[in-house]
Amino acid sequence: MAKIVGVKFAGSHKVYYFDPRNDFYKMDSGVIVETARGLEYGTIVIEPKEVPDDQIVQPLKPIIRHANQKDEDRLKANLEKRDGAMKIATEKIAAHGLDMKLVNCEFSFDGTKVVFYFTANGRVDFRELVKDLAATFHLRIELHQIGIRDETKILGGFGPCGRECCCAGCMPDVKKVTIKMAKTQGLSLNPVKISGLCGRLMCCLAYENEHYSETYKKMPKVGSEVTSPDGKATVVAVNMLKLTVHVKMENKSEWTYRDYPLDQIHFKRNNKDVEPEIDEKESEELKQLID
Repeated sequence: MAKIVGVKFAGSHKVYYFDPRNDFYKMDSGVIVETARGLEYGTIVIEPKEVPDDQIVQPLKPIIRHANQKDEDRLKANLEKRDGAMKIATEKIAAHGLDMKLVNCEFSFDGTKVVFYFTANGRVDFRELVKDLAATFHLRIELHQIGIRDETKILGGFGPCGRECCCAGCMPDVKKVTIKMAKTQGLSLNPVKISGLCGRLMCCLAYENEHYSETYKKMPKVGSEVTSPDGKATVVAVNMLKLTVHVKMENKSEWTYRDYPLDQIHFKRNNKDVEPEIDEKESEELKQLID
């Protein structure tokens, strides 16, 4: 067991562990820590506690000190400079005729560096732009090209569910999402219905994928023949949350539709039916939704 505190940084939902040493840190208090990017201002989100060693990425760096008023003022000043820096950089990009979209910028806590984040369809030669920005800001300049998912994570927005986008509101890391997840959950493979603001597959498809993957293996395949309490039937649909099967049965030249609990349905399933199949046409149509 090791004693840790949890720290978050501005614009991130990921929690990083640091060594509190013998000091105590209150929830939501500011601290100064050393990271790969240098000194940074963070906020305590987990007060000192002990966690198993296998939950820690070694070496566990110590917190340097509590943030003071001077640190708070510096952080505020850096944030206030952001809008002006974005405007200048946007003008410089246009002046150099570069095909890139500026998304965000961050000033390092010590004020010696500014990082600009942008999106572009391909590689961009921004060497002259960097020189121009360095001469304007008199700081070290870094330009980072990011993906469309990262852009949505930074800018935020509301998804079709009416809630804030998962990537911007609660996800520590962007998860890998596949077409098979949507197919397993029985969702319509209409790009409009399964894509988020970024134009890629919705991150929330991965949340309950483990449940749906296990349940899918227990359900009969749509279109297959099964035996119900009332005789032979054909599967029309399945409900993997209620664990029910919707079937149709022919009775005197008429079709009767009924729902049965899964445990009342008898069927044999081939090994090839354990995972959903995606035909070539579906795969081609949905290719643009995959990173």
